[in-house]
Amino acid sequence: MCYEVRPSKVSRMSAPAAPSHRPAAPATLVSPVSRVAPATAAAPAAARPGLDWRLRFAALSTIWGFSFLLIKVGTDGYAPLQVTLGRVFFGTAVLGAALLVKRERLPRGLRTWGHLAVSALLLNALPFTLFAYAELTIPSGLAGICNATSPLWGMALSLVALSEDRPTRRRVAGLGIGFLGVLTVLGAWQGFSGLDASGTAMALLASFCYPVGWIYVRRTLAGSTSSPIAMTGAQLALATLQLAVVTPLATSAPAAFPLWPTLAVLALGVLGTGLALQMQYGLVVEVGPTTAQMVTYFIPVIATAAGVLVLGESTHWNTPVGALIVLAGAALTQSRPKPRAGA
Repeated sequence: MCYEVRPSKVSRMSAPAAPSHRPAAPATLVSPVSRVAPATAAAPAAARPGLDWRLRFAALSTIWGFSFLLIKVGTDGYAPLQVTLGRVFFGTAVLGAALLVKRERLPRGLRTWGHLAVSALLLNALPFTLFAYAELTIPSGLAGICNATSPLWGMALSLVALSEDRPTRRRVAGLGIGFLGVLTVLGAWQGFSGLDASGTAMALLASFCYPVGWIYVRRTLAGSTSSPIAMTGAQLALATLQLAVVTPLATSAPAAFPLWPTLAVLALGVLGTGLALQMQYGLVVEVGPTTAQMVTYFIPVIATAAGVLVLGESTHWNTPVGALIVLAGAALTQSRPKPRAGA
């Protein structure tokens, strides 16, 4: 999750600016992303990184797309809760190092930390864990496609929870198309045969957690004076604390530390969480939220390709076709009609 500061309102990769129901990222695994607003919409030219933003956009899409593969490899050697704990721990370490380099302070105030604890649960600890459990029984590519439904859940929730988001024909059509895509991915006409119902349900529930968290952040942490990295770092630290309490109670200590699962968890935390959130925020500042959030639409494509090519996962025609329908619906819910001339 990444915070972006705008004038007095919170606007998902986080991952992740745009109104809170819009994703820009997975977990993280997207992750997804929510933000509490910067005062500037674009960085001064002198402050922009030397690497072209298009290359960073491609790198971010690849990192987050491969996050689902890394989760799958991690669960080959560790319990799902252990994978998630390692992920947020190493992600927190990266953001903590960034805060030290930038000499920025963590947020202050018990009220702020209380709200951050709730957002840490909704945007990090719970969805990351659900995806890890889901991938015990479903392909990593399917998990990545389920993650792409976050904008659809977000739009549906925002129509109810956020008074400024009014239903329009375009948005309602996008929701309908998107959920038709979900049914296509799941093969509804076959009675969902061949799918693990519990694993798929957990992946969809994980994607549902993100917009719930974004709306919560938008209602409670708008107008924070802390920097986006400080807010995100504090949130990940709280997620680490939450998981550090729960994991020993629910799992036993690992008997060994196998190489590839260990490297996968390390990469998931360092690259897919800590570094990716900083990259995403940098893109938002440089090119704006509309362009930056388009990374969301590449994640399921990369996740599916990585699962097939690297892990040898099988896929049927309805999976990529359904994914394209989901993405088309999600894009439609977030599009805006062009203003009329003279309006």
